[in-house]
Amino acid sequence: DIIRSIRDPEKPNTLEELEVVTESCVEVQELGEEEYLVTIRFTPTVPHCSLATLIGLCLRIKLQRCLPFRHKLEIYISEGTHSTEEDINKQINDKERVAAAMENPNLREIVEQCVTEPE
Repeated sequence: DIIRSIRDPEKPNTLEELEVVTESCVEVQELGEEEYLVTIRFTPTVPHCSLATLIGLCLRIKLQRCLPFRHKLEIYISEGTHSTEEDINKQINDKERVAAAMENPNLREIVEQCVTEPE
């Protein structure tokens, strides 16, 4: 429910409407008492999607802000669905790269527009 309303950076649709994320792409495992591993596997609309890293960043930011419990978050591109999936997976799961990306005012503004709930 948290990620279904994230908007695509290029299109007026949500990631759910574009089938970039679906309920089946979310996996939650209990790690310990009140601690969980949340794994998301998203599927870009095209294998050369230039915004796949940005979509992964939006997923991470939205989940970090909204999950009401302690969690470890892993976000991946669905295997075989993007030409540079390995590089993108490294970027969106690297805390330092994510923090650096969010320091960029232009990038932060795009992420905010994508993750803000529609009124």
